[in-house]
Amino acid sequence: MLPPIEHRIAEELGVRPQQVMAAVALLDEGATVPFIARYRKEATGGLDDTQLRTLEERLTYLRELEERRKAILASIEEQGKLTPALAGEINAADTKQRLEDLYLPYKPKRRTKAQIAREAGLQPLADALLADPGLNPEAEAGAYLNGEAGFADIKAVLDGARQILMERFAEDAELLGQLRDYLDEHGVVKSTVVEGKETEGAKFRDYFDFSEPLLAIPSHRALALFRGRNEGFLGLTLVLDSELDEANKPSGPNPCEQRIAKRFGVKDQGRPGDKWLQDTVRWAWRVKMALHLETELMTVLRDKAEDEAIRVFGRNLKDLLLAAPAGHRATMGLDPGIRTGVKVAVVDKTGKLLDTATIYPHEPRRDWEGSLAVLGALVQKHQVDLISIGNGTASRETDKLAGDLIKRLGHPNLTKVVVSEAGASVYSASEFAAREFPELDVSLRGAVSIARRLQDPLAELVKIEPKAIGVGQYQHDVSQSKLARALDGVVEDCVNGVGVDVNTASIPLLARISGLNQSLASNIVSYRDQHGAFPDRAALKQVPRLGDKTFEQAAGFLRVPQGANPLDASAVHPEAYPVVERILADIKKGIKEVIGDARLIQSLNPAKYTDEQFGLPTVQDILKELEKPGRDPRPEFKAAVFREGVESLKDLEPGMLLEGVVTNVAAFGAFVDIGVHQDGLVHVSALSHKFVKDPHEVVKAGDIVKVKVLEVDLDRKRVALTMRLDDAPGKAPGGPRTGAPLSAKARQRTERQPETQGAMAAAFAKLRR
Repeated sequence: MLPPIEHRIAEELGVRPQQVMAAVALLDEGATVPFIARYRKEATGGLDDTQLRTLEERLTYLRELEERRKAILASIEEQGKLTPALAGEINAADTKQRLEDLYLPYKPKRRTKAQIAREAGLQPLADALLADPGLNPEAEAGAYLNGEAGFADIKAVLDGARQILMERFAEDAELLGQLRDYLDEHGVVKSTVVEGKETEGAKFRDYFDFSEPLLAIPSHRALALFRGRNEGFLGLTLVLDSELDEANKPSGPNPCEQRIAKRFGVKDQGRPGDKWLQDTVRWAWRVKMALHLETELMTVLRDKAEDEAIRVFGRNLKDLLLAAPAGHRATMGLDPGIRTGVKVAVVDKTGKLLDTATIYPHEPRRDWEGSLAVLGALVQKHQVDLISIGNGTASRETDKLAGDLIKRLGHPNLTKVVVSEAGASVYSASEFAAREFPELDVSLRGAVSIARRLQDPLAELVKIEPKAIGVGQYQHDVSQSKLARALDGVVEDCVNGVGVDVNTASIPLLARISGLNQSLASNIVSYRDQHGAFPDRAALKQVPRLGDKTFEQAAGFLRVPQGANPLDASAVHPEAYPVVERILADIKKGIKEVIGDARLIQSLNPAKYTDEQFGLPTVQDILKELEKPGRDPRPEFKAAVFREGVESLKDLEPGMLLEGVVTNVAAFGAFVDIGVHQDGLVHVSALSHKFVKDPHEVVKAGDIVKVKVLEVDLDRKRVALTMRLDDAPGKAPGGPRTGAPLSAKARQRTERQPETQGAMAAAFAKLRR
């Protein structure tokens, strides 16, 4: 019998069962992960949001497992076949796969060939031939002839007996587990091009004749293979490593057939029934078991690849959402374009739209001077401090225009920054954008988004469906429901980690707050529009349908700057205000005297102010907030400076040292925008002189990095970069990484990979598209 679910999760997380039980109870009561992580540390022993997300995921899986276990036990018992031994095995099954293996012989199924043979009375023959290979199959079969049932001759009778044994072999749970483990360790994914698709499927040419161990294949490569198969260009099979080299292929049964034979005592001792039984083993493997296990293991590979891709996407998304905000400064957004012109939008320090324009500095009009005049007038009129430039087509040309504008105006504080415009077009066409700017052209809405995402990336990017932000790998190839669920969790954690100003936040931003949803967020904004700014947190209770439970979940993450109570602008939860009052009474000072006084606050003993409800973790958090109320966990804003004169691929030369912005991080390296309309790739082996297992150890989306150009391929629009600035240009990395211990399997795997950098760069370009 398995231990309780909470104990299993505790063991997996490396925490105490009591911590898990407390978290599960809170989740079942409707508490959100951000609320539990921030305001229920005493109950959970300080489980953080990452641990809680894992806990929540495993809780769902294990509860589903228990429901399936009950259903299986009930089904077998209803059939009258549930023995104490079988019930014990089912109750001890710790995975869904193990459960299904045990259920397989009892699972209702369509009438099989084996069932037909059993109905014809061939079960005793099958049992006898397996138990005593000394029997002559042909001679024994003569006693079971049954023309009416379709077994009119010896061959048909023996085929029926074989079907019975094949089904028995294929439904043996222990055997399936052994074979699955062996295939998992020794299986190799092999891909070949579909005949006649060589030209049409050229983008998958690296996989036309490709193989890699099942255990070693990385997420991005697995998803590329599955995409090739789904698009009809590649055929995928799972073979044993011993089958790859025909010259060295062992004689006799393959290893899997040998395991089946051993399990059922089938041996070649020259007895009359030995050959028939060996053929039965071979047929059972090739007809029933191999295909079943291949499908299953390929599904597992895909699921793991999807999970890794989603994990990478989530991590990149978190880094992007928590990128440094430029802050409350008047900003001009430029959405670059050539023929259609550059769309311009100016927003004030709160993000409110002030003005729009369209200029045509590039081909075909080339109205450079007129464009500078328009931009200059807008800067002067609205006292613009920042120019935000989308990084799409014509971004470098538009960046140069902004540079000329700054020189011409001589504005000491005017700064230009190139930002990612990923998802801006999605926002422009969204229902929310249409409601916010019903009279504004769709293209101009994009310029507004580009301006706002420089001021506050988090507040703007939450308006866009997370998967449209474009910082994943093969995001369109993974389960969209699983992706959406994971990314929604990332967005929720980021928004609540920063907190929002309840008097300025948009509906999409408020909807991500703990306890709120789209409907409640709309109610908050409507109430705010009708009654003016909220004077304090308590006023939120007047919002329709915002009850006590919702208030408890949301209040700590909703801030009221410049309110009557300074605590309302902090992350101190209203339920903990009595703790602050107790502290103030003890030190005989007012709240305004205490807030921000680091020396005073650091001199206090947190343990002195604990009670039965609020323990040491909460009091420590309260004191940190008093020291720096409403502190923003995001880094200080910095802007990358692209090199003058480097605006397109043809301007690049091997050996150049450049500054760039990390736009995406994958398992195989990092993409870096160096201002030439094509992100360069820093392969994982070129991120550091030390061995790097996970690129996120070194870089994250939004980082500003120094890189050297190693190689430029103009024809295929590929740029190989390195962050090891002493690397010699001319040869892109991609082989075994320095310092990485390579096993025999790893060496074999490396030798089998296609030409690394060229192939990988091509894959990366596809990923970005």
